[in-house]
Amino acid sequence: MEIIRTSKPIEDGYFMPAEFSPHDGTLMIYPTRPGSWGKDRTETLKSFGSVFIQILKRENLYLLVSRDYISEADSFIDELITSHCRGDELLEKELSERCYILEIDSDDAWARDVGPTFVTCPGRDIRGINWSFNAWGGEVDGLYASWDKDDKVALKFLETIEADAYDAAPFVLEGGSIHCDGEGTVMVTESCLLSAGRNPSLTKEQIEDKLKEYLGAQKVLWLPKGIYNDETNEHVDNVCAFIRPGEAVLAWTDDENDPQYEMSRADLAYLESVTDAKGRKITVHKLYIPDKPVLVNESDLSNYEFEEGEDMREVGERLAASYVNFYFVNGAALVPQFGDGNEESDKRALDTLKALLPEKEVVGIDARPILLGGGNIHCITQQIPM
Repeated sequence: MEIIRTSKPIEDGYFMPAEFSPHDGTLMIYPTRPGSWGKDRTETLKSFGSVFIQILKRENLYLLVSRDYISEADSFIDELITSHCRGDELLEKELSERCYILEIDSDDAWARDVGPTFVTCPGRDIRGINWSFNAWGGEVDGLYASWDKDDKVALKFLETIEADAYDAAPFVLEGGSIHCDGEGTVMVTESCLLSAGRNPSLTKEQIEDKLKEYLGAQKVLWLPKGIYNDETNEHVDNVCAFIRPGEAVLAWTDDENDPQYEMSRADLAYLESVTDAKGRKITVHKLYIPDKPVLVNESDLSNYEFEEGEDMREVGERLAASYVNFYFVNGAALVPQFGDGNEESDKRALDTLKALLPEKEVVGIDARPILLGGGNIHCITQQIPM
């Protein structure tokens, strides 16, 4: 692996492809942190396991596991594949061969935010970008006190797969704070990228220049807001996502009393006022949030075990539930489902995406346990392009 510091991706002809472009695989991290996933991780592992299987059916899974949990993860994956295949030895062999368990330590399981962002150039090998990670805000409003392991994940993974790396450090960025259409347009939120805990010494224009240089982009769209109560300072991947060039879904509610209402209205007004890098007006489809807010209950709270300096939860806290936090794999979209009184909302989201993505299989995943950790399906996955 070469660490490239003398040139930027845009200078070398590299750019970030869209998530809906073909994948070699997906990067994920085995969940273990008790402050995110609980002392009893049974429900968390069921949800993660559902994502693992859907990925393995379609592409490679690169699963990072901290040293102390290698044996547990090996057994979990073996049992998961065996259960899914139900005696089909050929399928079991196929899925097993697509799973790469890699011993790389981390502080938590947010692969989207701590893993490398991948860029491609036709006819050349993929490369990764190493951003600085500071737990979504560092000393200002970071969510845990120590993030040293997470900050090293990107380079360690790139070294393991022998991919060259562009080193963007000390520029702070998380993968969930950007969304690309693969044709030169990047979406972000002002609330996140201009937050005081990330790159306070840089102006908005300087941050935009960094994004263009490293993502090979020509235009950055700055949505004003994200999802209400999103502790990442409102990552864009929870509120708006490209489904193809020139088309996006936006989290929405018609309830004027919901705090999300004005936030989504501001985003829609902005999107209707701009064009993408190709000069197209963006077609925006509304993807309604759950009708019933997803709240932390007493059972949830009793399962957490927080470290000193870690962001804590409380009973009745509203979680940042959004169906926009889905993930594209080869041939499918994996969509959060929340249950607990939101069964109609869950079905509505699946029906909306099935109509918008006729070329994809739309798969619902029970994702409330992931949401309790602080994010969702998109947050725990990072695409690795062909």
